[in-house]
Amino acid sequence: MKRILLIAAGCVALAACETTTAYQAATSPDSVGYAEQRIEPGRYRVTFQGGDGPPQQVHEYVLLRAAQITVRDGYDWFRITDRFDDARPPRSGATVSFGTGSFGRHGGFGVGSSYDLSGGPVVRSSIEVLLGRGAKPAGPDAYDARGVIDTIGPRAGPPPPPPPHG
Repeated sequence: MKRILLIAAGCVALAACETTTAYQAATSPDSVGYAEQRIEPGRYRVTFQGGDGPPQQVHEYVLLRAAQITVRDGYDWFRITDRFDDARPPRSGATVSFGTGSFGRHGGFGVGSSYDLSGGPVVRSSIEVLLGRGAKPAGPDAYDARGVIDTIGPRAGPPPPPPPHG
């Protein structure tokens, strides 16, 4: 019986875990992290999908990734030319169940429980950016890439590794 209680406690702890919004490359279309698509030289679509963190964090992380791309490609600033934000309910109603029982000629007894493991809502921010060199243009949708990295970067942790050469 102690073993069953330990398993039950583990399941409850697992159900309480959240998918945090870590700053990392997304490993699949449904995973937490950033993804980028080059549209043409100097123009990208950058997406960040968050976990259970606040939506503001997702908006900051998509800006951070756009700034890193800007600097990586030898540019100084970027301008957001299009933006799409999406907040949806969790992807699934995944649950974990556990139980115990004694059945057979001595009668029956069962205990069961189920916990929702699907996490909180999914928040995704996608921006299309145009990269530029020189002085940052005026306007609320233009950002100095190094300034964004200096401001938001420390909250996100270490920068991602450079892309492999080959």
